[in-house]
Amino acid sequence: MPPGTLAMLILKTLSHGPLHGYAIAQEIRRASHDVLRVEEGSLYPALQKMLLKGWLTAEWVKTGPKRETRVYRLTPAGRRQLATEVSGFTRVMEAIGRIIQPA
Repeated sequence: MPPGTLAMLILKTLSHGPLHGYAIAQEIRRASHDVLRVEEGSLYPALQKMLLKGWLTAEWVKTGPKRETRVYRLTPAGRRQLATEVSGFTRVMEAIGRIIQPA
């Protein structure tokens, strides 16, 4: 994936509602028809960076008698960043399209 794409995919996935890390990875995989796979080694560091930037919040949710899951939610700053990321990505994809399929 091009740099920055993972952040955009995570933000877009969370724009539909809060999810835990594994569900984020599964939703990206499902939505991409199994083309894009996000590994834990990439996902959790990216989530941590987005938490530090204020794009996400996280809370521990009880999912069983002795089990908790960390659920991530998009913040207003995250929604703004998503718009920025999508705009930049669209510009790059259009530029690549002009090169690989000239008029």
